[in-house]
Amino acid sequence: MTELSLAYIFKQQQLLVDEHFQLPQVEKLNSDISFYSSDQVIARDLHIEEAIPEGYQLVPIRQLISQWSRVQFEQASRAVQLLEWRRNHKFCSHCGTETEAHASQYAMICPACNYHQYPRVQPCVITIITRGKDEILLAKNAKNQSKMYGLIAGFVEVGETLEQAVERETMEEIGLNLTNIQYLASQPWPFPSNLMIAFKAEYASGDIVLQQDEISDAQFFKFDALPEIPFAGSIAHAMIQHVIHNTPMPD
Repeated sequence: MTELSLAYIFKQQQLLVDEHFQLPQVEKLNSDISFYSSDQVIARDLHIEEAIPEGYQLVPIRQLISQWSRVQFEQASRAVQLLEWRRNHKFCSHCGTETEAHASQYAMICPACNYHQYPRVQPCVITIITRGKDEILLAKNAKNQSKMYGLIAGFVEVGETLEQAVERETMEEIGLNLTNIQYLASQPWPFPSNLMIAFKAEYASGDIVLQQDEISDAQFFKFDALPEIPFAGSIAHAMIQHVIHNTPMPD
């Protein structure tokens, strides 16, 4: 009898699920990436010639955040990041030889020079800024066509501490100085392979000056008069709820 495995089958940033947002079960192929082997879970891309099975649909991963538990979403995050890494490391970055997958580790090995290429995670800081006892800073991304406002976020640069990245991103994007920077939590974020590291901070000084190519608007909003904010399940949403309603941050 053929053994079936739970499968994360992706087409770009969309995942194959049924009408109840449950994963399919498929026969394992040699090209699949296996992980959580004790639970028989695999991950692979939807092949070009494959039709979407009856009763299944491709759903954007972001949409599943509100449908799944945190553990389920983190497994999907790991799957899509591993596939992206494997897709982008088919050849050795040192000598150009075609690489081979390690039998038991997440590593692509060069048979010519033995260079090991491991998955890379890009650290990003995301910060909720308070002013007084009842205001938070929310900003609108210049590339976002919706009405949603979010938090200040950006990549950590080489040689920076996380706190320095918080200060720099805030100054660059909205021109404000901060004080009392404190770590809150973190969340894997597979768009494409990020680790979101959450901080809270207090407004210290300065006037809002927008980095026009990044931010189209930024304002301090009263707790009881917020615009549209990020969806539940995102770390930004959890941060806002934590500050306004004193709810705990995810572990």
